[in-house]
Amino acid sequence: MTIRQARHLIRLLTATGTVAALALTAACGSTGASSASAGSATSTAASAKTASYNTVAKNTLTVAAGLPAYTPWVFDNKPQSGKGFESALVYALAKRMGYSAKQVKWTRCTYEAGIAPGPKDWDMAMQEFGITPERRKAVDFSPSYFKGTQALLVSKRGKFANATKVSDFRHALVGAMVGTESYNVAKSVSDNTKVFDTNADAVEALDSGQIDALVTATTISVNMVRTKQVRDGKVVGQIPGTEDKYGFGFVLPKGSSLTPVVTKALNAMKKDGSLAALQKKWLADYTTGVPTLKK
Repeated sequence: MTIRQARHLIRLLTATGTVAALALTAACGSTGASSASAGSATSTAASAKTASYNTVAKNTLTVAAGLPAYTPWVFDNKPQSGKGFESALVYALAKRMGYSAKQVKWTRCTYEAGIAPGPKDWDMAMQEFGITPERRKAVDFSPSYFKGTQALLVSKRGKFANATKVSDFRHALVGAMVGTESYNVAKSVSDNTKVFDTNADAVEALDSGQIDALVTATTISVNMVRTKQVRDGKVVGQIPGTEDKYGFGFVLPKGSSLTPVVTKALNAMKKDGSLAALQKKWLADYTTGVPTLKK
């Protein structure tokens, strides 16, 4: 081989190597672009999915929490934290519906406003709303996500601190929040009841001796004692026969296009065990160890 031929061969091999390297680089770039494209496609599909929902704000899930919202349903009255059973459940549902955490917007509403007929400025509301046939006439409900009981909360300094029977409260002055199942139960417990706009108002009345006892959901009663919302408070027991027949559900405006979407997502969580896991994580400490009163 001549020197000229050898130089030609070297140039040929060098060019071939360069082409191969470019081909390899192109292939790698193609893979990365393909992966990015797939991720973008997924994100676009999710955006298109949420954009198709008839929500108060486009591509946003607006959720109303109570004012205030109580532990263990919402910790520290901050639903945006995702801490607390209902708060965590909202974010889990939102994800299944195609929303990111940033697409969840929080607002507030009273209990009565939540179950009242008419238009809403939110897409769904959470506030331990008891599902009833009567309320279904005014609003839509999701499937039940929890079935709780009612309990009697008293002051350790009061005359009912050692009560063991529901009948002990027949002539007591028993308070409860307006529009709630707790109020219906209070009326069945005592001949003398007093209604309050909020549980906070009822707690103040119990502390000051204006009422003898307060009926609330067992989980709320336990939290009121633990967090010392009631001075020297004591949960004397759960009220027998008060397990919610229909359970708690999310409220949606009547005829909402989101109702079947929320229903599908929540039923999927029931089926795969993720709802039970959230109940265990956030509610177990507030539902066990509370005695049941005798009738």
